Amino acid sequence: MFLKTVNKRIKILFLLMLIMFTIIVIRVLFIEVIDYNKLKDYASSLWSRELPAEADRGIITDRNGEILADNLTTTSLFLIPNQIENKEEVTKNLAEILNVSYEKMKKHVYKETSIERVHPEGRRLSFEIADKINSLNYEGVYLIKESKRNYPYKNLLSHSLGYVGIDNQGLSGLELQYDDYLTGTAGAIKYFSDAKGNKLDKAEVYNEPTPGLNINLTIDLNIQKSLERELDNIVDMFTPDNALAIVMDPKTGEILGMASRPDYDPNNYQNYSSEVLSRNLPIWSSYEPGSTFKIVTMASAVEEKVVDLDKDHFYDSGSVTVDGSKLRCWKAGGHGDQTFLEVLQNSCNPGFVKLGQMLGKERLFSYIRKFGFGSKTGIDLNGEGQGIIFDLERVGNVELATTAFGQGVSVTPIQQVAAVASVVNGGYLYQPYIVKSISEPETNTIIQENTKKLIRKTVSSETSAIMRRALEYVVAKGGGKSAYIEGYRIGGKTGTAQKAVDGHYLVNNYIMSFMSVVPSNDPEAILYLAIDNPKNTALLSSYTTTPIARRILLDIIDALGIEKQQGEVEKDYEWNDKVTYEVPNVIGKNVADAKKMLVNFHVEYSGNGEKIIEQSPQAGTMQEDGEIVKLLLG
Repeated sequence: MFLKTVNKRIKILFLLMLIMFTIIVIRVLFIEVIDYNKLKDYASSLWSRELPAEADRGIITDRNGEILADNLTTTSLFLIPNQIENKEEVTKNLAEILNVSYEKMKKHVYKETSIERVHPEGRRLSFEIADKINSLNYEGVYLIKESKRNYPYKNLLSHSLGYVGIDNQGLSGLELQYDDYLTGTAGAIKYFSDAKGNKLDKAEVYNEPTPGLNINLTIDLNIQKSLERELDNIVDMFTPDNALAIVMDPKTGEILGMASRPDYDPNNYQNYSSEVLSRNLPIWSSYEPGSTFKIVTMASAVEEKVVDLDKDHFYDSGSVTVDGSKLRCWKAGGHGDQTFLEVLQNSCNPGFVKLGQMLGKERLFSYIRKFGFGSKTGIDLNGEGQGIIFDLERVGNVELATTAFGQGVSVTPIQQVAAVASVVNGGYLYQPYIVKSISEPETNTIIQENTKKLIRKTVSSETSAIMRRALEYVVAKGGGKSAYIEGYRIGGKTGTAQKAVDGHYLVNNYIMSFMSVVPSNDPEAILYLAIDNPKNTALLSSYTTTPIARRILLDIIDALGIEKQQGEVEKDYEWNDKVTYEVPNVIGKNVADAKKMLVNFHVEYSGNGEKIIEQSPQAGTMQEDGEIVKLLLG
């Protein structure tokens, strides 16, 4: 009986041992076969360390692919303190190369951490300094590639492009607005070390970073350069408080150029005040528009059929009294009897007071809001202003009168451009935009594309046609004469707005502006130019802004390839106006014949011979009377 009991217990024990052995075998097989990769990765993670490899930001280009923002390759200093053997020597030499104190570098070298980024002393190092560090060949001292943002044209388009911080994050403008798209995915250099940080004899692994997406803008670089050049000229000539310019395609809302002064170099943004950095004046600045706003009032009156520009007349005595307030015309004694087309031509304030009264406050202010004033345009840039429009219940007879000629309301430049674009493009208010597309850098596959976005219809196509013709008359016969270009149809309207501070108008302190369209019969570009408080000039925009605008318009014509055409109205020349002539083709002619053909110009010769082999400017260019034409003889 006892032996049977013992045998039974032995059998049970053996069975239990067999079961345990089977479980162990199964577990080992599971670990070795099924769970192997997971455990291997876990073990590897205990040994591995990563040095970050920064990704390039996406490139920003103009509409034709010209690079406006790209990247420079630099290096930054990383330390693995546990791998540094002679810390005293390393500290001393690195401090000397980086031109920092021994104590400051000692904090990095002796720091108890697995990886130490030497910041900011070791960031974005020059190749010369990097070479010096690399030549020391110290264990635990690493130079890692980092990308530095670069703006090859420096100040050009600075407020719209914005800038990035030391860690390559967007801080302003498009760099901030589209930071999620422009920022790539960082990679790493993976190495292996033990718990003490000593490097293991295992191959390093490089995980390549992925660059950010590229952004293609609606900006035309040649038009942008023209704006930048002329704004610099404005600063040199008039030392204004500020100045700005916008060029937009009225048929789409695409921004072709936008600039302001003061500006800054985003490569060195640290050298500028926060006020300069943060204020993108074309979309942020808000002020009384002055006479450029008369385009909106006139279009509203034409649309409501309260006036016929050619048939209806207005007599201007020089002023008009509204509820005891005397509102004057800029011309002492007034313009006398004139058609309403001439009211716009002459920028006659009393005539626009009459238009405002004919419309009434409900209709005028409904059109003002329909044209987009009082609300943001929605342009894809941060920091846009909204402007200020009277609440209707606060509009009395005087407020109605002053609003009609652009005083008492506050609007932004981009609002004005969008509104006037709708006046001349057939009556369509489009949302302005500056980003054309976002694309993948390797394949150039477009990820996102912006197209024109209609906000609302403002006026009829008939009203738009009438207003295009009226604005052409303003340039040919009115205050915009200095912007007239022979052989091209230019429309426009000047503005001279007195500045108000704390409810009081400043003395001899004006914002002078000019809104223009080319060609006026089929607009391809709207140009708005504004100069805040120009010094040493006549206090009339017709003398200050229009000659500058003309030079920009010539560049726009060239950039967009706008062809010549005969306009409806010829310019009324005054005694002091310079006449423009088309430069004839004299290549192949002899000197005597060329001189006869160029009688209206000052001719300069170079080279030897009797035949003209080259000329500058080329044939077909419009030049003012007496300007230089250079001929090469051969």
